[in-house]
Amino acid sequence: MCGIGPFVTIPLMVTAFGGPQAVIGFVAGAILALCDGLVWAELGASMPGSGGSYVYLRQAFQYRTGRLMPFLFVWTAMLFIPLIMSTGVVGFVQYLGYLAPDLGQTGGDLIGLGIIALVVILLWRGIEHIARITAVMWVVMIASVLLVIAAAASDFSPHLAFTYPSGAFDLTSNHFWIGFAGGLTIGIYDYLGYNTTAYMGAEIKEPGRTLPRSILYSILGIMVIYLLLQIGTLGVVDWRRMSDPHDIASTSVASAVLEQTWGKGAADVVTVLILVTAFASVFTGLLGGSRVPYDAARDRVFFRPYEKLHARHRFPTMGLATMGVITAVGFLIGRHTDLATLIQLLTTVMVIVQALAQIVALSVLRRRQPDLRRPYRMWLYPLPSIVAFVGWCVIYGYADKNSPGRHPIEWSLAWLALGCVAFAVWARMEKVWPFGRKEISEEYKVLEVS
Repeated sequence: MCGIGPFVTIPLMVTAFGGPQAVIGFVAGAILALCDGLVWAELGASMPGSGGSYVYLRQAFQYRTGRLMPFLFVWTAMLFIPLIMSTGVVGFVQYLGYLAPDLGQTGGDLIGLGIIALVVILLWRGIEHIARITAVMWVVMIASVLLVIAAAASDFSPHLAFTYPSGAFDLTSNHFWIGFAGGLTIGIYDYLGYNTTAYMGAEIKEPGRTLPRSILYSILGIMVIYLLLQIGTLGVVDWRRMSDPHDIASTSVASAVLEQTWGKGAADVVTVLILVTAFASVFTGLLGGSRVPYDAARDRVFFRPYEKLHARHRFPTMGLATMGVITAVGFLIGRHTDLATLIQLLTTVMVIVQALAQIVALSVLRRRQPDLRRPYRMWLYPLPSIVAFVGWCVIYGYADKNSPGRHPIEWSLAWLALGCVAFAVWARMEKVWPFGRKEISEEYKVLEVS
């Protein structure tokens, strides 16, 4: 969950809400993440296999649509995972602009593409030192956040942080709800990663206890950190500066905080730390993301070429290459539109096949496999499911209004339709439903009963 997200989204959140009431977005995002996280917790504890969503979707929807839903999940993951990584590269270039203010559009584009190429090249050479890199990323990220929070606290102005514009909380205004939906989208983007442990269920001891705790504790902990970061930032930098695209506070707000409180030298140091965080998050993200189509292809849920490993370093070549290319395309989209549009696109792509389908899968499995061992059962079921479902629908329903002229809903539906065509081609090649018999495998239920 720790990455460059909060350093680039605070101005976006302020712009969406039109004032310092933007803290609502982080709280709303945390509530959605908690409710959705409980869905992940029950499914992950019941079916602790590698692969996360595609395992749950395969189990729940196999009765009627065979392998369609897990295939579509992998298909959409091939888009939204690298788009998440591309936001990190956009953020990298934005903060680099603080150290190199004369960096132009073309120069920024070339540097961003170079960063992506460097990440792919490093991953192509093997991942023996991934544990150290991940540890360094975590330390640098926490150091960056704590330095910004400490700097903001040293020169905090309650007047700046808690003086709201007229009509800021007018719940009868359509403007408020459009801003709320935009803020909720940005908020859930910042919390993405709370479900990571579910993807590693096969490697976790006592998943029935560990998964729910890891999800809840991480979301609550990150929420506290993000609220301190946002409120502290709003107490130092006037929110109107964050909404001005020509002000450095709109692209490098953490650097602006450090410069205003501790001076230019401290701002430069923290900016370098943020650049390291951005690079490392893209590195680890592409590393993990490239395994999704590999795991699916190995389990005969995706195209077979994606199960091939590098002869020497044993990493999935097709997955890494494909996601590297999509990351580069997403980066250019973000650079030539804006970061908010890129975030809107990736969250919209996630909604139908992963978020909403997985919530439905929880109820389907409770009905289809009532005897499945469930070490953890969702608290207050089905209330968290309903809240999560409504939250994701709000994000999806307001997507076009929050990205006027960009049509994220239409693009997500087009990608889904293309995925259905790809599934038909794959199913014909593999001779599975609807071109072969429907295979029903209640493997986790059989495992637990036996």
